Amino acid sequence: MSTYIIGDVHGCYDELIALLNQVNFRPEADTLWLTGDLVARGPKSLEVLRYVRNLGDSVRIVLGNHDLHLLAVYAGISRNKPKDLVTPLLEAPDADALINWLRRQPLLQVDETKQLVMAHAGITPQWDLATAIACAGEVSAVLSSDSYPLFLDAMYGDMPNNWSPQLTGLARLRFSTNALTRMRYCFANGQLDMYCKDAPGNAPSLLKPWFLLPGPVREEYSIAFGHWASLEGQGTPEGVYALDTGCCWGGALTCLRWEDKTWFHQASLRPEISDEK
Repeated sequence: MSTYIIGDVHGCYDELIALLNQVNFRPEADTLWLTGDLVARGPKSLEVLRYVRNLGDSVRIVLGNHDLHLLAVYAGISRNKPKDLVTPLLEAPDADALINWLRRQPLLQVDETKQLVMAHAGITPQWDLATAIACAGEVSAVLSSDSYPLFLDAMYGDMPNNWSPQLTGLARLRFSTNALTRMRYCFANGQLDMYCKDAPGNAPSLLKPWFLLPGPVREEYSIAFGHWASLEGQGTPEGVYALDTGCCWGGALTCLRWEDKTWFHQASLRPEISDEK
């Protein structure tokens, strides 16, 4: 039995299936972990959601920022961007079932046996694991509730960008969502910077990648994340695994077999595609 962790799929269904065939993934015996952003930018978001949903207990996923944006589009809160290529999904006869399944997925996965944590963007160094679990659970609870459109309407925005246990309501939910699904850089005190998207070599000197700052979770657990394609899977310290290698931008879809830390890659089948990472 093996655990396979795969980076952001972004609608790249053909590459996902090719990669799973490469590692001989067996749903009846193995477990697939997906770092979020299942949808958008690639051509087959509908096929990806159908496939992953049908895996049942063989898959563990977290929601990414593009997954959340899809929920907002489907709820009529945000506009459908043509470059996201999700119109076939929005118009599919099983769209309701797929969207309702998606909004009930978590923002955090924790495996105590493996000492492994997975979140789409990572774990802010301001949180210990108990806080991360609580905050992720609060977002999941509202997404699963009938009031989820209210949250989706309020989730956009970059503030607050500093954690405090005194945060409440939509401000607390927005911080948690940004930390788990959008974060890349932090200031030295752990405060989030929500603007810089550059690769680390091009970032302002005041900013550090979140994974280079000391934090309670990183000191005790391994962390798997996606979201940051411009890292190209490089530059993280031991025990921190960057899985997004930009398949939807013409890069590759990357997989880590957890048990022996073996890496696998499937090149994009649309190598001519390029865009902001």
